[in-house]
Amino acid sequence: MIQWYPGHMAKTMREIEKNLKHVDLVIELVDARAPFSSQNPFLQPMIENKQKVILLMKADLADETCTREWIDYFEQLDNIVLPIHVNDKKHIDKIIAIIDTVRESIMEKRLEKGIVRETIRALIIGVPNVGKSTLINRLVNKKIAKIGDRPGITKLPQWIKVNNRFELLDTPGVLWPKFSDETIGKKLAIIGTIKYELVPEQDVVAYLLEELYFRYPHVLKERYQLDNVDDMWEVFEKIGKQRGALEQGGHVNFDKVAEIVLQDFRSGRLQQISLERPNDE
Repeated sequence: MIQWYPGHMAKTMREIEKNLKHVDLVIELVDARAPFSSQNPFLQPMIENKQKVILLMKADLADETCTREWIDYFEQLDNIVLPIHVNDKKHIDKIIAIIDTVRESIMEKRLEKGIVRETIRALIIGVPNVGKSTLINRLVNKKIAKIGDRPGITKLPQWIKVNNRFELLDTPGVLWPKFSDETIGKKLAIIGTIKYELVPEQDVVAYLLEELYFRYPHVLKERYQLDNVDDMWEVFEKIGKQRGALEQGGHVNFDKVAEIVLQDFRSGRLQQISLERPNDE
């Protein structure tokens, strides 16, 4: 069982619960390559009664067929869902258009109650390193939120005015106290959500290679000339020799091999890959 729950995350969970009564909409960011694993189960009971928009982040790196399946899955649960490539302005415009549509619906309900307030407030949540800070900066068209390639950059909740129509409450990326299923922790490590110290990197990459062999065997064949992953020691040796991950004496550096494979995955060099689909058991 994997456990990791820094103090600031516990505090953020309390802040989210406290501020929910002040928001009209929840924008939840998940990683399109692992939507289930990157959705915080501890937050779901808190936000179940709120209108929710789910953004499948990094959709440009995910398997398009799997992403369509996830869109269908989340829509069946009465969510609004959008696949997002955060550096594509058209995608940012779609988010704003969706929020405007939701805003109009909220405004109509307010008017029925005699409430006149044109601005809506949205809570934006997601696990660490899912792309939340980058998205906020794109939405406001300037650098407000800090950006980094390490989990845990945003530390405090903050209100951010996007335009005259809506405001965002930005919160730090939040994980949950423990992952009862070890594969969830490994998937989060693969996509860069949790810190390297939590799960041994070589174990994470061994799991990734096994998943690739199960889901995309042609990728392993094309990228690393691998026909199987029966002997992980031999697999690391082969990749290391191909990619020059050697140390003195010509021995393969397994840590370097792990870094290479993870970078190949995260950069999209392994093609568009998804680590799970809705019908996985």
